[in-house]
Amino acid sequence: MVAAPAIVLDGLTKRYGALTAVDDLDLEVASGETLALLGPNGAGKTTTIECCEGYRVPDAGTVRVLGLDPRREADALMPRIGVMLQDGGVYPMARPLEVLELFAAFHADPLDPRGLLERVGLGQVRDTRYRDLSGGQQQRLSLALAVVGRPELVFLDEPTAGLDVAARRDTWAHITELKQAGVTVVLTTHLLDEAEQLADRVAIVDRGRLIAAGTPAELTHRDGASVGVEFSVQAELDLAALSAAVGAAVHRVRPGTYRIEAANDPSLIAALARWLEAEDVLLGRLQAGKRSLEEVFLQLTAEAGDPDRADEAVAP
Repeated sequence: MVAAPAIVLDGLTKRYGALTAVDDLDLEVASGETLALLGPNGAGKTTTIECCEGYRVPDAGTVRVLGLDPRREADALMPRIGVMLQDGGVYPMARPLEVLELFAAFHADPLDPRGLLERVGLGQVRDTRYRDLSGGQQQRLSLALAVVGRPELVFLDEPTAGLDVAARRDTWAHITELKQAGVTVVLTTHLLDEAEQLADRVAIVDRGRLIAAGTPAELTHRDGASVGVEFSVQAELDLAALSAAVGAAVHRVRPGTYRIEAANDPSLIAALARWLEAEDVLLGRLQAGKRSLEEVFLQLTAEAGDPDRADEAVAP
């Protein structure tokens, strides 16, 4: 049997006065799936998540989370979900262990609070007041609070914001463990590499509407094979000369990063290498065969802002 979707949004609409934050949004999240919800600031991500959590009342449409209405059936739903907020909402004088033990007491079969604190790297600060924790430590405590009740579904809002590289990787590992345990994960993030690393599927929203959805591979290959070659160097290049050498248009993506608009081909890579050697320019990074998720995101959100091109911004 196929498991029922963990989340079903049908025509979800939410307005704040004259502003439509979420506009007739249809979206499903499969049971056990990790979905990254992406979009520019003000795109409607947080409002969408808050409607799923029962904190906002939709103006139109329906929301079902684990088969339940988040508002009318909140008592049945809340023990089954975990919520990680960017602003942890913890009393400043509280200590991590006592807060986690309190949250654990709300659940029938919680994880061991002491073991969980060790798992998220907070064992040595378990008796430190919340206000004295670093931003990254507060973020890790928020993650622990979200998962202590063994939820079926977890909402993670910017789960690695403020974390250093090592802590970020540890958080990625913890999210991967949730996925392996069959937990449905919905995360919002501004880090496109994070979405590409963790998500089974990505949904991009802008101006309250869904403009693309698919696996990272589907989105980064959405325009077929001629997706270009991107490379980085520590130099400013003569684009006209390089274009002539490789026989294709070259443009600068951002300082130090360039893109050749041509299909990935061994002769193209060889021509690029020969030109860089002649110019005594060291190649830093080379990516061929697909666009990055960041490029796709920027293109789609730019198209969504242009009514004349809106139809082109729908995922295959």
